[in-house]
Amino acid sequence: MYTEKVRDHYAQPRNTGSIENPSGKAMIKSPVDGDMVLITLRIEKGAIQDIKFKCMGCAVAIACSSVATEMVLGKPVEEALQISEKAVADALGGIPEYKMRCSNLAPQAIRNAIEDWKSRDSQHKERSS
Repeated sequence: MYTEKVRDHYAQPRNTGSIENPSGKAMIKSPVDGDMVLITLRIEKGAIQDIKFKCMGCAVAIACSSVATEMVLGKPVEEALQISEKAVADALGGIPEYKMRCSNLAPQAIRNAIEDWKSRDSQHKERSS
C-alpha cells in the first residue's frame, strides 16, 4: 500500500527529537484525526541549520515529517517557506489522497515555525534598537 520511501522514513525517521532553545517552533494538529507534529528549528544567517520533529501519528505522518525536515535542512528561510504538501508527498513517491489532510502536517508546521522565528527575531531587533 505504501511506497518503499514511506516505509523507510517510517522505520528510520530522520531528524527526530527537539532542539533546546530553538529559533522557532510550531505544533500543528490534524483537522481530521489525532495526528500532531511539533517542529523545532535553528536558523542562522538566514538558513535552517538544524530542524527536528516529534510526531504522534500514523506511519505516513512520521514519514512526511521525516522527509519534510530533510527537504528544508540547510536551505535559506525563503526557500524553506515554499515547501508544499504536494512536494513532500512526491518526495515519498506518493501517499494516498485521504492522507494528505490528516498526515501531511509537517510542511505547515515548518512554515509556522519559520513565522514564529520571524516574530521572535523582529521582537529581538525592536528591543535592540
